[in-house]
Amino acid sequence: QLQASGGGMVQAGDSLRLSCVVSGGTFNRFAMGWFRQAPGKEREFVAAVSRSGTITQYADSVKGRFTISRDNAKNTVYLQMNSLNPEDTAAYYCAGNPRKILLVVVVSAREYDYWGQGTQVTVSS
Repeated sequence: QLQASGGGMVQAGDSLRLSCVVSGGTFNRFAMGWFRQAPGKEREFVAAVSRSGTITQYADSVKGRFTISRDNAKNTVYLQMNSLNPEDTAAYYCAGNPRKILLVVVVSAREYDYWGQGTQVTVSS
């Protein structure tokens, strides 16, 4: 089970940190990712981190502003979001794939087996 939290309503330029706690499995076996979906748009990739935490990948739209990280001792993956702008407004979803080797990131939503419930981020100008 994946439980995402940390969303909220902020002003442009503000920061938020999303968290996703994984329960019911061995967290360090999961490659993790964050996706987002704005109203009327398809779900899009935001960031991914390997099982080891050493490999990350970002969508071009968030590169340099967002940072994905994981704490395997806390079964948690984070998404630190800085310099938020209204285009970042969306429901954010964490996802997990327990079938990848240690140093692989997963960027396709179709490859994720488990999804959190989503946490809403709203950025006003």
